[in-house]
Amino acid sequence: MGVSPLAVLLVTFSRKWVRQSMPANGHRGRTVSFTGEARSAKYSMTRVGLFGGTGNQGEIRAAPVLKWAGGKSQLLPTLLSHVPLQYGKYIEPFVGGGALFFALSPSRAVIADSNPELINVYRVIASEVEALISELESMPTDRDTFYRVRAELFGDLEPLRAAARTIYLNKTCFNGLFRVNRAGQFNVPYANANRRACQPERLRAAASLLRNAEIVVSDYHALLTERAEPGDFVYLDPPYVPTSRYSDFKRYTKEQFYEEDHRRLAGLVGELAARDCHLLITNSDHPLVWDLYKDFRIDVIHTRRYINKNGDGRRGRDVVIYSK
Repeated sequence: MGVSPLAVLLVTFSRKWVRQSMPANGHRGRTVSFTGEARSAKYSMTRVGLFGGTGNQGEIRAAPVLKWAGGKSQLLPTLLSHVPLQYGKYIEPFVGGGALFFALSPSRAVIADSNPELINVYRVIASEVEALISELESMPTDRDTFYRVRAELFGDLEPLRAAARTIYLNKTCFNGLFRVNRAGQFNVPYANANRRACQPERLRAAASLLRNAEIVVSDYHALLTERAEPGDFVYLDPPYVPTSRYSDFKRYTKEQFYEEDHRRLAGLVGELAARDCHLLITNSDHPLVWDLYKDFRIDVIHTRRYINKNGDGRRGRDVVIYSK
């Protein structure tokens, strides 16, 4: 098993681009900035469908259907350069917006998250995409409708309506941010009525991929302990270790992810490495992360934060961690 022919092309392209972009000073601690070169790479990849463009026959490629804090579209050139060309199944237990999952389009995949609203969206897209499109197209994007929809409670809704609500709020709220308070209630304000809440062709393209995936609500530890096998490719994008007072923005559920959780995750990563899984991890450029993964290779990536409360905080440094 492995990645699709298109993904093989993208992985090969990304490896070449990253080799050309990185300084020749070894792997550990090398740094790349996503500026003009990354935009050029993204343009080239868009032409073959990595970012949801059209293929040679005009079909829409699968791409993320939600804007997600911490989404990895910006890092795809680097992430793809570390994808094995052959692996068993793809496992992503912190799937979020699923940028790497959609880019690879794996034939066997297990995607998971602890956020039931997010997983419900993917399940409904996979099983009821046409009904979902109809529901979204019936929802006006004016301010009054937005706040009526926001006031609905996820737990009170049928799966179809709940999925439509999540997508609708994501597309029409301020900055496309999914955020809930400690009670689990969506609390992002309205943006404007000019945004499209429904993108039918993108939803249909996502559905064709999601139907082949196992989609579960799960704790990462239970999922990986039970499902990861030798030769599987595991991508881990946990809530980042915060580097400033306002940077800990990857709180998609009312549960929190603390330092002890990062240590527990790193311990499991060591077990997976001993199990001969292919591993790829992203996190913030923080001393704790360097200490936890000191036995792995680490690249530092300069990025921009598109969801942040002020402009100065929109510059960031991520790390990409992978096996030696």
